[in-house]
Amino acid sequence: MAQSLYSTLKQLYPNAKLDVLAPSWSRSVLERMPEIHQIIKMPMDHSELNIRDRWRLGRQLAQNGYTHTYVLPNSAKSALIPLFAGIKQRIGWRGEWRYGLLNDLRINKHLFQHMVERYVTLAYKQDTTKNNITLKKCPQPALTVNKIAQKQAMARLHLNPYEKPVIGLCPGSAFGPAKKWPKTYYAEVSRYAIMSGFQIWLFGSKKDKNTCQQIKHTLSREQQSTCRNLAGKTSLTEAIDLLAVCHTVISNDSGLMHVSAAVDCNIIGIYGSSSPQYTPPLTKKMKTVHINIDCQPCFKRICPLNHLNCLNKLTPNIVIDVLKSFIK
Repeated sequence: MAQSLYSTLKQLYPNAKLDVLAPSWSRSVLERMPEIHQIIKMPMDHSELNIRDRWRLGRQLAQNGYTHTYVLPNSAKSALIPLFAGIKQRIGWRGEWRYGLLNDLRINKHLFQHMVERYVTLAYKQDTTKNNITLKKCPQPALTVNKIAQKQAMARLHLNPYEKPVIGLCPGSAFGPAKKWPKTYYAEVSRYAIMSGFQIWLFGSKKDKNTCQQIKHTLSREQQSTCRNLAGKTSLTEAIDLLAVCHTVISNDSGLMHVSAAVDCNIIGIYGSSSPQYTPPLTKKMKTVHINIDCQPCFKRICPLNHLNCLNKLTPNIVIDVLKSFIK
């Protein structure tokens, strides 16, 4: 979602060079953003205060002569390095105690419903109003797809998207179980997709491997032959290129959902404890599904009421009906 800010900055300042300080795990995604000039590895964990190392990094970055910095996390720690680097314009939202750390502190966050709107408005002056920044006006993320690497990944994994079109499933969520649609529901959607002439590719990290394997094993032996469990078998870079092959991606509210949106797939986004009113997939080719119950959204990692009705009552037929509209 931060790419929408990068795109806006390049539109406003075409000659500017944008460097991004970020953790190493995000490098694979950032490398596919053409707006970025240089990626700088964040050497410490976000949870670490570690003022000494932050001071050292800040003094190193001071040599680059930055004029502006946009601090997207809300923590006070994240604002220390730009201060130590002596960057004159330090811009961000009011979060933890950051008075003085940021000298262009924005306080009207409540006017902007979507996270991407909050990012994009930082590119403009403080008096920017809600009417100037809307979701429709925000640039949509667009990650570069490497066609050569894509073919190499398909060859290595023995994938053939030309035999049958592909439905991608992303059943994991690093956030927690309150975002994970039931495995049996994913299996039922898989059966429908396979009977409709599609093959299934299951995406995720090593942590999602068992979940994906359980979904596959729920299928009949014949159906399993058209279902591939790719969880833990691809790098994030390969996942970006392979998601771009998919006709439609069905995903929990997760990072892979946003990656899929940025490579121009049809998206069905499934929301449990979170809300599409805050972090929707940023593409016109998407539909989101969620259940309107009193406790949703709670934005919790684990259901505080121990029933997960926001996910359990979101039955497979709801997602299948949306999938039918994309297939047509």
